[in-house]
Amino acid sequence: MSNEAATATSSAAPQGPEQPPHGIGSSLPSAQCRAKTEGTFPYAADLWAEGLLWAAVLRSPHAHARIVSIDTTHAREMPGVRAVITHEDVPGDALHGRAVADRPVFASDVVRHHGEPIAAVAADHPDTARMAAAAIIVEYEVLDPVTDPEKAFEAEPLHPDGNLIRHIPLRHGDPEAAGELVVEGLYRIGRQDPAPIGAEAGLAVPRPDGGVELYLASTDPHADRDRAAACFGLTPDHVKIVVTGVPGATADREDASFQLPVGLLALRTGCPVKLTATREESFLGHAHRHPTLLRYRHHADAEGRLVKVEAQILLDAGAYADTSSEALAAAVSFACGPYVVPNAFIEGWAVRTNNPPSGHVRGEGAMQVCAAYEAQMDKIAKKLGVDPAELRLRNVMATGDILPTGQTVTCPAPVAELLAAVRDFPLPELPKDTPEDEWLLPGGPEGAGEPAAVRRGVGYGLGMVQLLGAEGTDEVSTATVKVHDGAATVICAAVETGQGFTTLARQIVQETLGIDDVRVAPVDTDQPPAGPSCRGRHTWVSGGAVERAAKMVRTQLLQPLAHKFGMSTELLQIADGKITSYDGVLTTTVTEAMDGKELWATAQCRPHPTEPLDEAGQGDAFVGMAFCAVRAVVDVDIEIGSVRVVELAVAQDVGRILNPAQLRARIEAGVTQGVGAALTENLRTPRGIVRHPDLTGYALPTALDTPDIRIVKLVEERDVVAPFGAKAASAVPVVTSPAAVASAVRAATGRPVNRLPIRPQAAVAQ
Repeated sequence: MSNEAATATSSAAPQGPEQPPHGIGSSLPSAQCRAKTEGTFPYAADLWAEGLLWAAVLRSPHAHARIVSIDTTHAREMPGVRAVITHEDVPGDALHGRAVADRPVFASDVVRHHGEPIAAVAADHPDTARMAAAAIIVEYEVLDPVTDPEKAFEAEPLHPDGNLIRHIPLRHGDPEAAGELVVEGLYRIGRQDPAPIGAEAGLAVPRPDGGVELYLASTDPHADRDRAAACFGLTPDHVKIVVTGVPGATADREDASFQLPVGLLALRTGCPVKLTATREESFLGHAHRHPTLLRYRHHADAEGRLVKVEAQILLDAGAYADTSSEALAAAVSFACGPYVVPNAFIEGWAVRTNNPPSGHVRGEGAMQVCAAYEAQMDKIAKKLGVDPAELRLRNVMATGDILPTGQTVTCPAPVAELLAAVRDFPLPELPKDTPEDEWLLPGGPEGAGEPAAVRRGVGYGLGMVQLLGAEGTDEVSTATVKVHDGAATVICAAVETGQGFTTLARQIVQETLGIDDVRVAPVDTDQPPAGPSCRGRHTWVSGGAVERAAKMVRTQLLQPLAHKFGMSTELLQIADGKITSYDGVLTTTVTEAMDGKELWATAQCRPHPTEPLDEAGQGDAFVGMAFCAVRAVVDVDIEIGSVRVVELAVAQDVGRILNPAQLRARIEAGVTQGVGAALTENLRTPRGIVRHPDLTGYALPTALDTPDIRIVKLVEERDVVAPFGAKAASAVPVVTSPAAVASAVRAATGRPVNRLPIRPQAAVAQ
């Protein structure tokens, strides 16, 4: 990223070695940096235990089939095999799921998607386990898969719960309203995979009391524990999850199809069992972004101001429900984008198919609709002959406006300011027509057509996401802060997935207690729950709990001094390890004030409640929202359809900057993930079969594909209901940047560009 960056980050000037980063607003480095660079970070794939066995899972080669028989005889007889389990060996609940328990631990009668687990094996060597799994004979009656979500409405039920997971009919305003100008569009969004670089793995260790400990890169350990305990036929106190190092998470990090078999095998054998998934198993097992079909009709007046939006949104949930209901709520609620729309009529459905399961991926629901409504805004601008940025400025929402769900936007919503910032930022220079700069052309050296065929396009995207859970989700987190011998320990079950929570927790305690030496304890389920690591929850909810606990310890620390000197604790301040009074009479160190005592406090943070959407899609469903504007500049070879993203200018409302370096990194990472969704990432599943489930067939953007990312403005307008006033940072650029790239390709080619990722034929000028 260029150093020409953010107007708001200048408040946190770089500090020299004599002033190490300290407290809120500083760029405190992550405590995990050294361990990761030295190779000592405890990833689950690196764990080992005495007497370790290795697991392998047999998965279905079919997208839809009836299981006639399962013969495990040959596998059980192989030397070194210690256990083979199927659906018959699940002692507890045979079904599990994140939101709805509709997914079998092992398929019994019917296979509903390619890669569904059928059986699992434990052996004394990983090769033996894999060979034994391959030796299991399964007789299938192959059935025709339902892979088109539009056909799911009329197809035979794929599941006892039916094919329709949820339907949301949103009704807002006057259905008879109409505009002088009408534009329509049909849009398709592909299946993006979270593609975790680190291997998905787990270790299960049986306990003497008949329970089991699971060592996993879990992002929601208490929920995973409860699901596992139900399947194992145990009480939750007999299952413990210890969170290992998480190698980054842009979605639910560990799928239960890895966790549950390894725990069952450990309980069956009485030995530790480890499973490390192959890349193919990762693609087959974990959830993906929902492929989505969207139909839109926008009505506008002669000035381009929106009058009515009509839309139909169809989410392909794959074989099981997972978090599709939540994704659909976000898609329907944000279907009009951060624009003032007096009349909106949206129909949303999430349906089961025989495609791989879909679930939580950054900005689920919001990303898909953003690509569609921004394409519609480009169509309106083109019809009116108005600059696309100007058209958007005529329609942007602000604090106090009403969402189509009827909810008032009470949080800061500086959308106009964000858009103006990226619009006014200087455009990059045009590439020179010289051999030295050929690598800058789409396709690179030898890969592009004639330089004369390259066209430059500029496009815009405005996006929004929810903060925290929605529709009545009870968001709560608990944290404990302990101080002893001049050091502090934070105990909180908020999992560090790369979002920077452990760094933030240290900064909060440093700021509140003036103690530099702050440690965050490893996470396990013996601690009180903190909830899942998604939607900026831990910055808000867990960070709020840490702050409250730290303030309680601060009161315990200052109360005796205040009493001794006859003043209130509010007249004392802590900074740089020293306690001073407002008049300078009292000066002491935190260590002296502690006098060898141990102080501790536990606190909770629970945001204000929300409510489910009603039968008309109305309700105060969201705690808060975050907004982003992106201007994309692309070069397109209009003869061969290759696209190079030259630059992405980003402006974002962040509430408050807690760690400038960490914030910039999160935004840049989100933008890069969005570029992948726009141009390369599409997990292809013809007839429900995952094609090329590896990182050669699934094209992730690399460092060479990442454009210049200019963070031109970070608006610090604090959300008064959020701890520290901060907002989540990484999801909203993921939502917005694909729409901006598509907008820029439209500008360069004159083509409609109604599908993501953008195919070369869609970027060829007619």
